[in-house]
Amino acid sequence: MKILVTDPLAKEGLDVLEKEGFEVDCKGKLSPEDLAKVIPGYDALIVRSGTRAPREVIEKATNLKVIGRAGVGLDNVDIEAATAKGIIVMNSPEGNTISTAEHTLAMILALARNIPQADCSLKSKVWEKKKFTGSELYGKTLGIIGLGRIGSYIARVAVSLGMKIVGHDPFISPEKAAKIPVKIVDLKELCRVSDYITVHTPLTSETKGIIGKKEFKLMKKGVRIINCARGGIIEERALCEALKEGKVKGAALDVYEKEPPLENPLLGFDNVITTPHLGASTQEAQINVARDIAQQICDVLKRKISRYAANIPAVDEKLAKIIGPYFILAEKIGILMGQLMPGNIMRIGIEYQGEIAEYDVSSLRNNLIKGLLKPSLGDQVNYVNAPLLAKERGIKISETKTISAEEFANLVSCKVETDNGDLAVSGTLLSKNDLRIVKIDGYPINALPQDYLLICRNEDKPGIIGQIGTILGEREINIAGMTLGRKKKGGLAITVLNIDRVIPTDDLKRIQEISAVKSAKLVKL
Repeated sequence: MKILVTDPLAKEGLDVLEKEGFEVDCKGKLSPEDLAKVIPGYDALIVRSGTRAPREVIEKATNLKVIGRAGVGLDNVDIEAATAKGIIVMNSPEGNTISTAEHTLAMILALARNIPQADCSLKSKVWEKKKFTGSELYGKTLGIIGLGRIGSYIARVAVSLGMKIVGHDPFISPEKAAKIPVKIVDLKELCRVSDYITVHTPLTSETKGIIGKKEFKLMKKGVRIINCARGGIIEERALCEALKEGKVKGAALDVYEKEPPLENPLLGFDNVITTPHLGASTQEAQINVARDIAQQICDVLKRKISRYAANIPAVDEKLAKIIGPYFILAEKIGILMGQLMPGNIMRIGIEYQGEIAEYDVSSLRNNLIKGLLKPSLGDQVNYVNAPLLAKERGIKISETKTISAEEFANLVSCKVETDNGDLAVSGTLLSKNDLRIVKIDGYPINALPQDYLLICRNEDKPGIIGQIGTILGEREINIAGMTLGRKKKGGLAITVLNIDRVIPTDDLKRIQEISAVKSAKLVKL
């Protein structure tokens, strides 16, 4: 079998491939056009961030079985096209954990002691000792947004420096937080109490701009901001304004909304430390990710074992034909719940009812948890590592099977317990590919889990649909489907509308302010 490597890969990774007997061809960086010409001759492709594998490349890949990214992000690979072609796409998310965490800690220390500015001053033959008076980290509060591997590591080191740690992460249990140790707070509280704020989440629709103008207004004067995760998590325009106003005393950035950031106004601030995306740029990290992705490629091609696969669940072909449609249903249930959760997850309970319970449905669990975590973790979570990421966050998972079914031939249900209440959702298949959400918190509904859902909890009284429809109609937002559910006449009810596009924030707020509406959320599926 032949493996194509198109970006620099550490020799240690190449050695793993050659030891397993593969023919390795290192061609260097190729344009998509050139890659499309040569890709038919290869069984595997290994890339980093420099190579793009868009749809036109995937469509030419007649022999390709796996694409491996030596690193975390997969935005340079068309995962949808690869999935349609039956090509496994995987990354290596663990190899650069220490390097990125250490870079973040170096940034925090540099901010506290004005090290880059003092270095530049002295090299300019100026002695300005008083100008660069710093501050101790001891006793200061560090706010960490995202407590995965990197965020948790930073918390443990910062505690040893005598810092107080607060964290925001909807997918970490109180038990896990206590072991780090970190005090879990909501985002507003984190902004209010922190002296330093660092972000460690992937860039998703949920985390994009999570630190913006509103959040900066909540922060104490003199706060310092660090971003070594992904550009776009912090709104750069809002950060510029906060720096000009003196609200933010300093910032340290390794990533940017647009890279390279040569025209970025943040480069003009003396109190902003900038580095060119160096978080994973250590010799050790490069070796680790190279070895990791090489071993994963070998496992897929030789042993049919997939780890950190972003698009294909680990299940044999025969079983996939039987329960295949439920993969999509389970993930849709998870995505829906991930956006409706009332608080931080503590427990996940999954139940399978009917004929489906007779089979090994463990792969459905992975799909559901993957969907549940995806709104916050993005590409970091996949079908294979979802249970591991949940376990790392101290989330308890249980599964039950009931062969006898009452209302439906087959039913997949999930209940999530959080620190602020519970949420339960059930779904089924009316036919082979006809997916439906049939219950939310016990309220019977019949909703298609696709595109956008507007989910309202409201009083069961006339005129509510008319008021909502009027607001949507003013924006020419089409209602594709509607379902209502209630437990008793005149009590509380659930209204679910399938709509064709996003509701503007101001209009969603108008819906939420309707007197009979208790809550209204827009869910993207």
